[in-house]
Amino acid sequence: MSLDYKLELIDLISTVIKEGGSDLHFSVGSKPIVRVAGELIPLTRKPDLTADDTVGFIRELLDDQKLQKFLDTQEIDFSYEYQGNRLRGNAFFQKGVVSIVMRLVPKVKTLEELNLPPILATFAEKRQGFFLVVGPVGHGKSTTLAALISLINQNRREHIVTIEDPIEYVYVKDKSIIDQREVGLDTKDFPSALKSVFREDVDVILIGEMRNAETIGTAVTAAETGHLVFSTLHTNSASQTIDRIIDAFPGNQQDQIRTQLAGSLLGIFSQRLIPRISGGLIPAYELLINNNAVANLIRERRTNEINLVIETGSEQGMIDLNRSLVDLVRRGEITVESAFSYSVDPHALERLLQ
Repeated sequence: MSLDYKLELIDLISTVIKEGGSDLHFSVGSKPIVRVAGELIPLTRKPDLTADDTVGFIRELLDDQKLQKFLDTQEIDFSYEYQGNRLRGNAFFQKGVVSIVMRLVPKVKTLEELNLPPILATFAEKRQGFFLVVGPVGHGKSTTLAALISLINQNRREHIVTIEDPIEYVYVKDKSIIDQREVGLDTKDFPSALKSVFREDVDVILIGEMRNAETIGTAVTAAETGHLVFSTLHTNSASQTIDRIIDAFPGNQQDQIRTQLAGSLLGIFSQRLIPRISGGLIPAYELLINNNAVANLIRERRTNEINLVIETGSEQGMIDLNRSLVDLVRRGEITVESAFSYSVDPHALERLLQ
């Protein structure tokens, strides 16, 4: 007997919500799998999925136009809503069959609810500049940015434009005008949307992800010309983020982007979500705040010295990742083993823990 894919989809999404899960996996030959607190858990009461099943689910998740795009490109990002809950998804082919991964987008939370440092709120008060939230995939970057956009929406009359692929958090109008544009639905691509934003009387821009030099260059220019710009990159630290941005450009353009970045950067926040001893996840983080010393290091190609500036800059509000990890260990939030596994400098962490 074939499944009623709509009813089955609703049941699976309801399970994710009920169990406090974050992700839902559909893979041929396996039972549906839910990620809860970082662990992948097969739903043993469900049958193994067939190739026909994953096709049935994708037909429920995509309209005809997006389904055709998926068949043409063999992968697609999409979003789905169920009873006020929003999920973002990706469908792709593997070994000739369809696989699907969906992530539950939680409601917009405050910085305090997310266990993030209060100093982040100061970046939502800025009138212009470039602020980046970075880290591995699935470690809460979009959630942190949503909290900052929500802060602006609550406190200031601004025109905010988000450019996303797909739209994740949906904001409720408060003091600001918020226009959310989805790549592929409302605009052709990130560069096109960014170019048109200059004619939209915008104050604040959120770019879901910077994927190429053209997007990065336009974002930096927007920050230079009186806009407050937020975005993300999949990098592991502040210094690596700066190098990644500069390396995205040809050699003959790198000095120019260094100068622009040194002048427009507000800060870089790098975060990890770490399994909590009591259950769930808690963030550890690094914060670089751009000051004269940091700007000079960027201009002079000495980004390798930025980590030292962060380590010694706590009085200015900078936060070192290892110190964040040590704090979580001493508060009994995470294990020492977890701290070492998420540290990018275990030797320095060992010294701090002694």
